[in-house]
Amino acid sequence: MGHAPQLNRRSFVLGTAAIGSGLALGIPFGGPTAVYAADGTPEVNAWVVIRPDETVVVRIARSEMGQGTLTGLAQLVAEELECDWSKVTTEYPTPGQSVARKRVWGDFSTGGSRGVRTSHDYVRKGGAAARLMLIQAAADEWAAPVSECATSKGVITHVPSGRTITYGKVAEAAAKLQPPTDVKLKDPKDWTIAGKPLKRLDTVEKTNGKMVYGADIKLPGMLNAAIKDCPVFGGTLKSFDDSKILGMKGVKKVVRVGDSAVAVVADTWWHAKSALEAMPVVWDDGKNASVSSESIAKWLQEGLDAAQPAFVGNKAGDVKAAFAGAAKTVEAVYAYPYQNHATMEPMNATVLYTPEKCEVWTGTQNGEAVFAAAVEASGLPSDKCEVYKIMPGGGFGRRGMTDYVRQAVAIAKQMPGTPIKLMWSREEDMLHGRYHPITQSKLVGAFDADNNLIGLHMRISGQSILASVRPEGMQNGMDPVTFQGLNASGEAAIGYTVPNLLIDHSMRNPHVPPGFWRGVNVNQNAIYLESFMDELAHSVGQDPLEFRRKLMTKHPKHLAVLNAVAERIGWTTPAPQGVFRGICQHMGFGSYVAAATEISVTGSNKIKIHRIVAATDPGYAVNPWQIDRQIAGSFVYGLSALFYGECTVKGGRIEQENFDTYQSMTMKEMPKVESILMPSGGFWGGVGEPTICVAAPAVLNAYFAATGKRIRSVPLKNHDIIFA
Repeated sequence: MGHAPQLNRRSFVLGTAAIGSGLALGIPFGGPTAVYAADGTPEVNAWVVIRPDETVVVRIARSEMGQGTLTGLAQLVAEELECDWSKVTTEYPTPGQSVARKRVWGDFSTGGSRGVRTSHDYVRKGGAAARLMLIQAAADEWAAPVSECATSKGVITHVPSGRTITYGKVAEAAAKLQPPTDVKLKDPKDWTIAGKPLKRLDTVEKTNGKMVYGADIKLPGMLNAAIKDCPVFGGTLKSFDDSKILGMKGVKKVVRVGDSAVAVVADTWWHAKSALEAMPVVWDDGKNASVSSESIAKWLQEGLDAAQPAFVGNKAGDVKAAFAGAAKTVEAVYAYPYQNHATMEPMNATVLYTPEKCEVWTGTQNGEAVFAAAVEASGLPSDKCEVYKIMPGGGFGRRGMTDYVRQAVAIAKQMPGTPIKLMWSREEDMLHGRYHPITQSKLVGAFDADNNLIGLHMRISGQSILASVRPEGMQNGMDPVTFQGLNASGEAAIGYTVPNLLIDHSMRNPHVPPGFWRGVNVNQNAIYLESFMDELAHSVGQDPLEFRRKLMTKHPKHLAVLNAVAERIGWTTPAPQGVFRGICQHMGFGSYVAAATEISVTGSNKIKIHRIVAATDPGYAVNPWQIDRQIAGSFVYGLSALFYGECTVKGGRIEQENFDTYQSMTMKEMPKVESILMPSGGFWGGVGEPTICVAAPAVLNAYFAATGKRIRSVPLKNHDIIFA
């Protein structure tokens, strides 16, 4: 299956606006002038190219990172197109082409589980419009009314006469037609391709070695670059002595990269890396050299004081009055650390720069952001830049950033006309991540004399992602993303009604750069809230499930997934001897999720997870098989973070430099995940990230049930708790 862009760029006229200027999304589905792919095949519209051999090429703007977006979106287009699924392949259009065509492919950003849920409408319309144009072309050839024509699996039939013609034979004529303005989409109940458990389109090439990743790129005359950036965030490069290495094998050049990095360019990456390690480098660590995990924790702890200023994310009633009149209050403080994306393939990008053109080949979660970075870093106008999206070896949010691309362009500019592939070492990748933000949370609950929860204050102290990554997304100084899963309504709403509620954020931003780490803020917010819900239940002698249910009468979709896992795990029946259960629920990325688990504990510190049951309501299920695998994969991520995931700071820098100090769970540690998929319709939720957040609280609550010990900070390795 090919993913390289195939469009003939000469067919396009560059628009005047560049990325980021707020171009309205236009969907010019086709004609009247045909646009041709590189092989001479005309596109029916921007989404669909049908070759003479009946191959259907579906263009996908979002990035495939193993989550199945490519296949899911192709299913949605193919469903409306009514083509033969066995003939479907995909390709990535380029962001430069998209800008030139007034962003015809919409948003290239792939994160926040938005690949399907925020593009389903217009990609389906792209498929439907192409189908109507193909039928019209056939009807024109037969001089028959469109109303007499039907289509199925890429074949158009003139019903009265029985004549047939294939899509491939009318594709060129269809490409010249004016696209329809009124496109009706199918009712999901009538789907035959979408909604079905189909095999992924990218699996074969990933298993037979044909898939090309960013690290695999080879261009004629290409050189390789290795880089070192100041290990203390905010520090600078003071000096380096390249005289020690210029005579080493394969070394071509040593270059400064910005204010804080130095790179060695050589014939092979190993020669570049070896020379870089041998070269004397002096850093100016700057003012952050004294920062440590301990100093950060102390600063965050101060923010938990209710007297400290805070942004209010969710409020109801009067918490102060509720606490003043409470018969009983319960209090707990939780903490969540920095975590690294640790993608299997380190950051890399290949750049060919000349004064006339800057071209970038890279694995990215946001082709448009890379395009904008290339335009800015190269200093060239947007019509002289292009980005070719290559399959990335893991993303998880990290490849939504463009720092590594900017570095690659900066190096290539110093060697015009020579393709340069910049690849970070594993150590560089670990030391210069964009880390899951560090936070702490203080929760206080208030009960009346009848043990009803009448008040809840949840104070979050810690880092804002948007303040660093996308300050334009802030709302009057507040980071709304901090409150994922805790909002009054929306795509990440809290699932409980408490008459007096206050959820606020004391923003404290250490110098360690944060980023969107798969699942983002629901990961810690679910631990804080769902562990505390258990604490509240136990404090008044109530069953954790029943305690929650009383607070969820106005949250039927939250309650439905919670009830589903409770029923599957057998919550109301006794667990096997020595086995203990934990349960939790949350909402994130538009989907409702819940988990229940059964564990046993030996020696107070060895956990064996016997079962995990997870329920997800994503509204619609485009590929049930893929959702099932995404849920299981979410638990790999969530449990790895729970048991092992922590980045610590010493001397202003991250201490964990490789997988020997930053572990992931092994296959033998991974329990079987029983997924319950329960799409209720009427909305589109994500599936790649939501269930990560319920992995940890389900296990933590079960651990308390087993031992009576409440764990309020992760990872568990810090408590000497390990997998059995």
